[in-house]
Amino acid sequence: MSKTPAQRIKKHGSRADVPDTAPPPVINPTAQRALGQRAPGQPAQQPQSNAKMLVIAAVVAALFMFWYFHLMVLSQMTQLTGGLAMPDSRVFGFDAAAIDQLRGAMDDAARGQLNWVHKTAGMLFPLLFGLAWALLIGVNTARSWFRTALWSLTGLFVVVRIVGNFAIDSLFSAAAPAAGAVAWASFLVVAGWALFVLCLIGAVVVLLPGRRKAQA
Repeated sequence: MSKTPAQRIKKHGSRADVPDTAPPPVINPTAQRALGQRAPGQPAQQPQSNAKMLVIAAVVAALFMFWYFHLMVLSQMTQLTGGLAMPDSRVFGFDAAAIDQLRGAMDDAARGQLNWVHKTAGMLFPLLFGLAWALLIGVNTARSWFRTALWSLTGLFVVVRIVGNFAIDSLFSAAAPAAGAVAWASFLVVAGWALFVLCLIGAVVVLLPGRRKAQA
């Protein structure tokens, strides 16, 4: 007959082999969730990874719209103007003579097509770009004046690009655009390109510290 643990201790002292009869610890999933721990068998949550995937998808969509609007649609429209570039593509702006030349080369169908492009891809590109850059900055930048400045820069880009679309369309709808209207539209185009470059530089500044930490 086997001996009880008490009998083993009495006979062998501290060398007695006493089985561990203590009950296993009770796991409280509620307490573990409150402490930020993961219960056995519970899948790990990765909110940061999900946020980064959303940012990547938004950035890819914005860059695709940039390619579609500037490098595909506006480039193809030069076939309607005898090789003359659209006002949106003129990074350094334009003057009244350039607009008069474009107006003479474009018929009503070409002007209507430019107006339609501005209302579709011309609107989607800055809106998608603004959303993508706002997410990129929010995920990769801590709460500070720097993040607020980058968000303001991105919002200003969106506004300038959309207002620029209307300003350009007004040059082709008017019987004879005024010199002030041409200068205003040219300023918006140049400002839009400058803000676009600044937004790209801001994204690089935001992403570089995180990449250095990952490599460290």
